[in-house]
Amino acid sequence: MTSGTTVVILAAGKGTRMKSETPKCLHELCGRSMLGWVLGAAEGLSPDRIVVVVGHGAAEVEAAARRELPGVDLQFVLQEPQLGTGHALQVAAPALGDTERVVVTYGDMPLLSTESMQSLVDAQMGAGAPGAVSILTAIIDDPTGYGRIIRREDGSFERIVEHKDASEEERMVNETNLGVYCFDRGTLDGDLERLDNNNAQGEYYITDLVGMADAGGRPVLPLVLEDAGEAQGVNDLGQLAEVRWQVQMRILEQHMAAGVRIMDPATTFIDHGVEIGCGTEILPCTVIRSGVKVGEGCEVGPFTHLRAGAVLEDTAEVGNFTEMKNSTLGSGSKAKHLSYLGDTRIGAKANIGAGTIFANYDGKEKHPTTVGDGAFIGSGSIVVAPNVVPPAATTGAGAVITRSAEMQEGETWVGMPARKLSPKS
Repeated sequence: MTSGTTVVILAAGKGTRMKSETPKCLHELCGRSMLGWVLGAAEGLSPDRIVVVVGHGAAEVEAAARRELPGVDLQFVLQEPQLGTGHALQVAAPALGDTERVVVTYGDMPLLSTESMQSLVDAQMGAGAPGAVSILTAIIDDPTGYGRIIRREDGSFERIVEHKDASEEERMVNETNLGVYCFDRGTLDGDLERLDNNNAQGEYYITDLVGMADAGGRPVLPLVLEDAGEAQGVNDLGQLAEVRWQVQMRILEQHMAAGVRIMDPATTFIDHGVEIGCGTEILPCTVIRSGVKVGEGCEVGPFTHLRAGAVLEDTAEVGNFTEMKNSTLGSGSKAKHLSYLGDTRIGAKANIGAGTIFANYDGKEKHPTTVGDGAFIGSGSIVVAPNVVPPAATTGAGAVITRSAEMQEGETWVGMPARKLSPKS
């Protein structure tokens, strides 16, 4: 636990360039909002508290954050009007509580990891001097638009210069300021009181706090990210797509490291919050949404869509153009071709034939269906919910099992509507 630390997440922006009414920080990446990823990284620090500065869509942002971390006592402060990053921290100051240091990050930086934030805290703590400030920086190939970190000849921090204010020589510097800081709480309040908005934009800037620390002889420690990719923020939908791919690769790599074989990562989409057992194989063009559980030794895909509530027990197989939602496929059972499994509980070693549809919706409500162990659903069958297909029962190709059907264990039903097939004399 990083005791004595408060994390402040600045998430008040509208994100005009996103061209959306959705608050910027709530745009999703792999089944989780950008703010959700940032909150997850912050929680990984085990801080004393997390303070979220909200503005545009404040109520929506607060509700989403509480859903993300329901067990954490999050604090929210409203920044209205929004007069810059320094102003946001001024607004947050009364909520910081009794803490030793304050980490500032942003709701649109979903790639920043807990480990990098911890390194930032460690650097500030290791300075051994009151009022020390640590800054996350990144070395990037094209720093256009970023503030530059200017260092003295001995490598120590000298100043931050914004791109528009930088000389040609300074613009050649590729160490950039990310706007992520760790401040000493003991000097922060006084510095915040001295912030002014005497600039062309009439805004209050956090970077001025860094200048105050350096001018006061307090250590300012730039910390270069090991992975510059973590520095990327999101300002438009193009950047959202770029960052989504990086988030997706992290998720896929975690599953592969745990023993899941993903045949073609480039065409596999797996959301945050998916459980997959060791030895399972994911074939190309598969989409697995949040809230799905896949057991060990399963086969999923190709062209499979698993939605929330889908559960594959060990060694189950689901394949080509099959969609599952709020359904369980039992151990050793197969649904390999062109099927829809909605609100269905399928037992062990059952076979779901090609083109099977579990018709779960009557136009007003969803209804469940149960399929027993060892049942065989013939190709093109439609099972109208609510319904029960008993263990070892069989439906013929094209059968329509209506709600009024009362199938018994081991029986075979055929036709439309289906009737029990009488045994030959």
